[in-house]
Amino acid sequence: MKVYFVGAGPGDPDLITVKGKRLLEEADLVIFAGSLVNPTLLEGLKAEKMDSNGASLEATFARMVDSLRAGKRVVRLHSGDPSLYGAILEQMKPLEELGIEVEIVPGVSSLFAASAVLKTQLTLKGVSESLIVTRPAGTTLEKDELAALSRHGTTMAIFLGIDKIRDIVDSLDRSPDTPVAVVYHASWQDERVLLGTLGDIAAKVVAAGIDRSALIIVGDVVKRTGFRRSHLYRNR
Repeated sequence: MKVYFVGAGPGDPDLITVKGKRLLEEADLVIFAGSLVNPTLLEGLKAEKMDSNGASLEATFARMVDSLRAGKRVVRLHSGDPSLYGAILEQMKPLEELGIEVEIVPGVSSLFAASAVLKTQLTLKGVSESLIVTRPAGTTLEKDELAALSRHGTTMAIFLGIDKIRDIVDSLDRSPDTPVAVVYHASWQDERVLLGTLGDIAAKVVAAGIDRSALIIVGDVVKRTGFRRSHLYRNR
């Protein structure tokens, strides 16, 4: 018995991996992450489908186990890549305790889809050699480290925080003219991109009515300037 935890990609149905698509087509049960997964990926599948939005962990676990015991193939479909804020270990551990094998199939994260939309690099020679992936405090996180992390002066990707945009920009210890990009629904048909600075991005986000499903990228890589040629392409 085996459950596949599959990354659906950021939204564009063409951005799921070949392996992920094959597993969906072979599955008898697909448990998916509600509005986070493009419904196009679920069209034409032979599988039963369960929307995990609002379902308890216990209910999801029971459905998986019942299906496996009935000889069915089970796919747990997560948005983006399951390893980034995917809450997969709490699902996998009970399965493993029953002797059920699990396999993670990576997906394209919204982080990389956002970078592609911006046509930039998250690590850029002479601008930023590091990337910090983090999130603000909220219902499931008592305290964050946004201020301390921002002092590194490197690229920051902030998940799960667009509804707290004013608090986030106020907490970052960076210059008000630091470039910021907000990408809503990266790679979806209704994708939107807002560009600004720490000083004005919050007002732009509020005016646009964006309060969910958006990634915040902070740093000079957003400007796409000031970089040096990589060693690979230097003249010899």
